[in-house]
Amino acid sequence: MKTIWHSAICLAFASSIVITPRFSLAEPVSGASKAAQIRIDDSAHTFRLDAGDTTYAFGVNQAGALQTLYWGKRLRPADPIPAAKADNGTSSFDPPVNATPQEFVGWGGGLSIVPDLKITFPDGNRDLVLKYVDHKIDGNQLTITLKDIRRDVFVHLLYKADGETGIIARSARIENHTSQALTIEQVFAATWNLPASDDYRLTYLTGRWADEWNLQQQALRPGKVVLESRKGSTGDEVNPWFAIERGQQPDQETGDVWFGALGWSGSWQINIEEDWQERPRITGGYTPFDFSYLLAPGQSMETPTFYGGYSHTGIGGASRLLHRFELGSMVPQAPHPRVRPVLYNSWEATGFDVNEAGQEALAEKAASIGVERFVMDDGWFGERKDDHAGLGDWFVNPQKFPHGLKPLIDKVHSLGMDFGLWVEPEMVNPDSELYRNHPDWVLNFTDRPRSEGRNQLVLNLARPDVRAYVFGFLDKLLTENDIAFLKWDYNRNWSEPGWPSAPLPEQKEVYVKYVENLYSILAELRQKHPGVEIETCSGGGARVDLGILRFTDEAWPSDNTDPFDRLSIQDGFTYAYAPGLMMAWVTDSPNWMNNRSTSLEYRFLSSMQGSLGIGANLNKWNAEDFTIAKHLIDQYKAIRETVQQGSLYRLMSPENGEYSATESVAQDQHEAAVFAFLHSSSKGKPFPRLLLRGLDPDATYSIHAEDGSLADGTVERASGDYWMQHGVSVSLRGDFQAALFTLQREPGQ
Repeated sequence: MKTIWHSAICLAFASSIVITPRFSLAEPVSGASKAAQIRIDDSAHTFRLDAGDTTYAFGVNQAGALQTLYWGKRLRPADPIPAAKADNGTSSFDPPVNATPQEFVGWGGGLSIVPDLKITFPDGNRDLVLKYVDHKIDGNQLTITLKDIRRDVFVHLLYKADGETGIIARSARIENHTSQALTIEQVFAATWNLPASDDYRLTYLTGRWADEWNLQQQALRPGKVVLESRKGSTGDEVNPWFAIERGQQPDQETGDVWFGALGWSGSWQINIEEDWQERPRITGGYTPFDFSYLLAPGQSMETPTFYGGYSHTGIGGASRLLHRFELGSMVPQAPHPRVRPVLYNSWEATGFDVNEAGQEALAEKAASIGVERFVMDDGWFGERKDDHAGLGDWFVNPQKFPHGLKPLIDKVHSLGMDFGLWVEPEMVNPDSELYRNHPDWVLNFTDRPRSEGRNQLVLNLARPDVRAYVFGFLDKLLTENDIAFLKWDYNRNWSEPGWPSAPLPEQKEVYVKYVENLYSILAELRQKHPGVEIETCSGGGARVDLGILRFTDEAWPSDNTDPFDRLSIQDGFTYAYAPGLMMAWVTDSPNWMNNRSTSLEYRFLSSMQGSLGIGANLNKWNAEDFTIAKHLIDQYKAIRETVQQGSLYRLMSPENGEYSATESVAQDQHEAAVFAFLHSSSKGKPFPRLLLRGLDPDATYSIHAEDGSLADGTVERASGDYWMQHGVSVSLRGDFQAALFTLQREPGQ
């Protein structure tokens, strides 16, 4: 149903900007469980987005600024949204420009908080005051136009709400309609404002190589917290995701949580400011460090997208909303992504020593346990004998594969698997034909050292010729070979981020144009080769974000495959990203990371909480290992849709010590899969009873565990309410023990 307001906006501000009269429509989003609507009250000059269980509202105040009015649980259609009114602050030191929660603000008029946009004009002026001009509705997108009070600089703010989850995608487009070039020194995608409260708590994710996805929590106090990567890519030191919870909650499933994630795979920054009135303000976009962007007359630039959402069911609910949004609206196969196939990767078995016979032998072993995708890793191209040479020379090594890749691919296909390949397209070894022919193609500063990382340099993908080369060899590889999957690696950060061949005022644009060209290559490859799937990998989780995930099907969260360490790594990953996007390998024991020994069952159950892969050296397995693996892979295939695409509940966090447990519930609630893990039993203490979540309370579920891990006396069938209120007891004793049990809703319910 469309709601229409006929009242025209017609206000004249001191800046002589007139707000144009327009009709106002509420547009449903097709396919949403709750239609997203855009409601505009022209008489009060307010804009309201209703989607999922969320309402987001803002308005034009008497100063012509765009002011946040409400963001929280969905309001009723008839509930009023008060008109915007600029806050006069508490003293002359707090002018309205700083005291008013604005949607997007330029640096000017006495602004001292973080500006969304800062510009230097050719005459040295740096004052930018943006006022509302106009709005437009196109389907489910609302566009608000702002303009500087004197100069023809326009900012178009884009809002899109997802009807199912209530998550809002926001971005900005800056246009230069003046007669001279201007320099953008800082630009963010959006600002999110929260109401005043003294009990906010900030949550974010930090890490390092092999120790990614650590959950950090701290109380918010007046001041500023900066989350940032200056490395040219997303970075694993801190991920561009945040959550802000109001109040101390007893568990993950209660309380108000506002959360956001930045869709950008380059250098970025998120600022969380709390003002003197205890109101949080969150800005996110390109980091202003070493940044400038020259905008010529008639040109425009678009920011990354900053996604924001609200949950009234705690941080667990926030995670599930993000998971549903990612799988339903973002990844390349959305809204119906396929379940991830069980994968085998040859790296830990063969390293760089790959050849046709060895890979075929591994493929036979992988197929025997039910693997569906065989991936050959590094070492197949150029003079690639180790990590010192060959990157950039993307031709098949004739000594290792004298007849090309086709015989191996045909063998893999004959075994009932598809074929995947490792690539690292953005890098080059100095010991390569590519670098010897094109030393100018790497990021560099003239007459300065070129710092190597992992014996490699970073190709400057911002250059059109480099972009053409990278797309060209990948397109050729996919055209000439039946390849279903690319493991796209990226194994170092930027250094000397120079672009000497570009005009001097444009050289810092490398941070933007590099990533834009990366996205364009991925998009073009997927368009030309629609059957190909891609994994984003960067020495672990150093480039995982909502930008790269628009073009890739899964992510590699960490090089650390120790199954116990992975419990906390995977737990942290799922706060921001869906389990179905998380590749999780079963590797050998003792594990290379910690020299820790664990059973094959424990390793499998740890990895079965995401997209299952096997990276172990199958040449060292015995007959019993193959039997166990085949059985567990069969178990996984029976529940993988629920694990990968269902609703995740964290029953017990691995950060709490000896115990951890997760529960995945199918979207239609017909099935649940529960994983429980014990580090070490002590003094005969029992494993804590698990109170399940997310089941249909009125339906009857039967419980099943093949490994006998359910405690004596466990009933075989009971209501969903019983399993959630009474719970389930498991019997785990010893060191590094694990259990899997499932619940099935009985037919006809």
